[in-house]
Amino acid sequence: MTIAVGLRDIEVRHPARWGAKSPMQTFRIKRPSIADTERARPGPGRDLAPLLAGAAVAVGGVGALLALIDSGSPLRGPFALFFLFAAPASAIAAVLRGLDPFGRVLTSVAGAVVVDMLVAQGMLAVHRWSVDGGIVAVAVISGLISLSVFIRHMPPHNG
Repeated sequence: MTIAVGLRDIEVRHPARWGAKSPMQTFRIKRPSIADTERARPGPGRDLAPLLAGAAVAVGGVGALLALIDSGSPLRGPFALFFLFAAPASAIAAVLRGLDPFGRVLTSVAGAVVVDMLVAQGMLAVHRWSVDGGIVAVAVISGLISLSVFIRHMPPHNG
């Protein structure tokens, strides 16, 4: 016993009745990208982030080089310390692209401390402690973490 009930006017005109997806069936919400907001911002400060990133890489590279050649420069200590924290932190931050900025910074700094401590503890455990070895080990670990990001974002090879 079904009673035929006529559709209301709004139900007849509803897009879902003709196969359109409702807003609740949307799979993803598109947020404005950070790159779009940086491009839209006028003034001389809009290109500051790449400049600071390049300066950080240069300072870290000089610090690693000064430590590896056993330089007597007074900049050796601070620049090498900057390298020991910045290299793994930037590699871990690249892996954590989906996190919000504060969580990404906090996690990458904590991860850099963990990498540095594990390298130091591992070198002490095998009685092979050296400054050069620590710099190389942190550089290799940071490089492997960064390499995983590049491999993950490579297009599949259809050969």
